[in-house]
Amino acid sequence: MEKNAENSDKNWQQSVYDSMRDRFSRGYVQVYTGNGKGKTTAALGLSIRALGAGMRVFFSQFIKGAKYSEIDILSAFENLTHRQYGLGCFIMRAPTDEDKAAARQGIEEVREAMNSGRYQLVILDEANVASHLGLIPASDLVALAREKPEAVELLFTGRNAPAELIELADLVTEMREIKHYYDKGVKARRGIES
Repeated sequence: MEKNAENSDKNWQQSVYDSMRDRFSRGYVQVYTGNGKGKTTAALGLSIRALGAGMRVFFSQFIKGAKYSEIDILSAFENLTHRQYGLGCFIMRAPTDEDKAAARQGIEEVREAMNSGRYQLVILDEANVASHLGLIPASDLVALAREKPEAVELLFTGRNAPAELIELADLVTEMREIKHYYDKGVKARRGIES
């Protein structure tokens, strides 16, 4: 009897996933921006939700080249491809030609993934910052949003989202800092901020 109940649960779960997958026929353009904490975290949460619905995710990170805690778990998901297009943190220095080349390579690989038909969710984490710092032109982000296939959800994260991208997006969320423990000298903590 227990085996039948277990099979019934699995069949029900599969039918829910199939139904959700079938209902996802139009993707939108989302932007998570602002000076508050949580943009990457929200993008990771969206990835988990999409994976749970049986979708495939392409999660790209611009600027970031270090091993953040999320990388350990992202590699565990079969239907998620993770790429970084950063050569290390250059916030305290001007970006080099190599930094710009890595970001340009990222844009091309994201474009390829977006148009491959393989992914239903494509994320460009910190792409807004990469644009703001001159690694990639804002026009590249806008072009990706305009080229997006209908059945792909496209998400851009990072502070200082370009105005034209905000205008073009279907959903824009601004994370606004009201209070932050960094102001009390708390450093980034592994598993929370890094």
